[in-house]
Amino acid sequence: MQNYHETDPEFAERFDHFAFDEVVNEPGQQLEPVTRHMAVLATLLGCQGKEEFAEELPRALDAGLTPVMVKEIVYQAVDYLGIGRVRPFLDLTNEELTRRGVALPLEPQATTTMDDRLEKGAQAQAAIFGPQMLEAWKAGHINRWLAANCFGDYYTRTGLSLAQREMITFCFLAAQGGCEPQLTSHAKGNMNLGNDKDFLIRVVSQCLPYIGYPRSLNAIACINKAAEG
Repeated sequence: MQNYHETDPEFAERFDHFAFDEVVNEPGQQLEPVTRHMAVLATLLGCQGKEEFAEELPRALDAGLTPVMVKEIVYQAVDYLGIGRVRPFLDLTNEELTRRGVALPLEPQATTTMDDRLEKGAQAQAAIFGPQMLEAWKAGHINRWLAANCFGDYYTRTGLSLAQREMITFCFLAAQGGCEPQLTSHAKGNMNLGNDKDFLIRVVSQCLPYIGYPRSLNAIACINKAAEG
């Protein structure tokens, strides 16, 4: 990576101070390091910050994220960003883990089969959004795919808790922009799992340097709307 302290010293000084000191240490907006790095990785996936992801990934692993946790973040991103946008990040992750001597593939994390993924996916949806979701998959094939694939294939995996999975989904949506209806819904889902308004605002605050002010302010508006509902 280019050394911006040599080529752009004034910019590098101000950015590093803001992103790695001011934001991280802002009173009342701090996150436990593992949680913060999870949110930042998910945010960089969401905004397609490939080069910054490559810089952040070693920091995240050094801070305590396990290889399984990182892989689960990347895997779950596929249903919110599509494989066309996630494949480069999976490659970067595999390259970094291989460089660190981590044997691939990692241990399996799936808890569903092709026969029960729809049922268990609907149960995961219900745990997050309420019992009405048990029947939501019947509304059409996209809804069925959402239950079986997004929730049945990914949310049911081990490696991350349900609350952690909802947090990274919130980050995927906030970072890519244009998903405000879904972002509001998942802000409410987060709150249902204990990731309250204060926590979500802290997540947005810690991710602001990576997505900028407009998308961060939109995310705050969605959090406020979800809290009112």
